[in-house]
Amino acid sequence: MSGLRQITPATRSLAIAAVVVIALLGSAFAIGRGISPMGSPVTSSATTPHSTDQPSASETPSPDDSPATALPHDDGTSAAPEPTAPEPTPSSDYYDEGAQYTTGTSAVALTFDDGPDPQYTPQILRSLRKHGVTATFCVTGQNASAYPELIRAIVADGHTLCNHTWDHDIALGSRSPDEIRADLTRTSNAIHAAVPDAPITYYRQPGGAWTYSVVSTAQELGLTPLHWTIDTRDWEAPGADPITATVLDGVVPGSIVLLHDAGGPRQDTVDALNQILPELTARFPVAALPPSMT
Repeated sequence: MSGLRQITPATRSLAIAAVVVIALLGSAFAIGRGISPMGSPVTSSATTPHSTDQPSASETPSPDDSPATALPHDDGTSAAPEPTAPEPTPSSDYYDEGAQYTTGTSAVALTFDDGPDPQYTPQILRSLRKHGVTATFCVTGQNASAYPELIRAIVADGHTLCNHTWDHDIALGSRSPDEIRADLTRTSNAIHAAVPDAPITYYRQPGGAWTYSVVSTAQELGLTPLHWTIDTRDWEAPGADPITATVLDGVVPGSIVLLHDAGGPRQDTVDALNQILPELTARFPVAALPPSMT
């Protein structure tokens, strides 16, 4: 204590100033550490996303929300999958791919639907025989079963047979493949009950109401879907002259002509055929579609 009392006023002032300076320097150092970053600096790169780019567990999409699996490109990158076309399904939509519309040759083919009929089919057979012409008969299973002798007469004259469903079911193409197959098989069996060895090469859909199901099922059974080039609309019974004009004015090489020998009054068709055949055979070869496609 006695030593401190001997310090002069000037020395005391310098000591106080030194303490103040040391205190200020200490405060400045502490403040500087408080505002300096701690630890290593954060860096980023193109391959490391920031944490905010990653969803939290609660934000992770559920499987129902997930996009379709990406498809790889040849260069290893990925792209969204391209949509694929749906497979054709049985429906009532018109579908005639694979159906035959012409003979494919210079010959003209006459086809007769819905028979056989005990009144009209024999008359048509006589007319065809008279002019040395063979034709294609698209018969129903019901009529083949009811009139097997007419099926035998058709085959005996060298005509070709065509399956035309059991009972002329226009809506058959909208049914399931199993139902279509059963109908066509039943019809072919009825035909073969009359003529066991006769080939049945063609199938004609009533009304031309083609669908994917009926076309594909017919083909599975070895039947060629058969359409036509000229529709005489003889089922409307317009008279023999209009039917004749429709055929002779519209026919060209390769035409398939649609006529009827049953399904209603067909005398107009019988009379028209007697008018058609002399001129038609003078202009074109006229013959049945081949009974075998092989």
